[in-house]
Amino acid sequence: MFQVPDPIECENSVGEAMKAGCRLIDTAASYGNEEAVGRAIRRSGVPREDLFITTKLWVQDASYEGAKQAFKTSLPKLGLEYLDLYLIHQPYGNVHGAWRAMEEFYNAGRIKAIGGSNFAPTASAAPQHQPAARLLT
Repeated sequence: MFQVPDPIECENSVGEAMKAGCRLIDTAASYGNEEAVGRAIRRSGVPREDLFITTKLWVQDASYEGAKQAFKTSLPKLGLEYLDLYLIHQPYGNVHGAWRAMEEFYNAGRIKAIGGSNFAPTASAAPQHQPAARLLT
């Protein structure tokens, strides 16, 4: 829900989208509306297994410890037990450390897939090792 900072407008927009059949919801920590998105998800009555929810790690949290804390903050805001997709929002900071933390959550079953957003195909900052997790780009 990019550029919908007003919580009531965001919650209503997500709710209306879900009523119309939308099942893929994309948000990000930096959008400042994960709680409103989470309320709309809970209010919708749509079974969790029918949804695909994505959120993103913001650049100030791009490190091993930062990613761990950011994930533990985003999940309760969304009111979810797991994410379908967790992305590194932009290729800045310690993306390698963030990736390692994301792999740990993936291996624990808390994330179904991880990846990067806004990375150039040849970005030297992108993690180059073979991921232990399912990678979506």
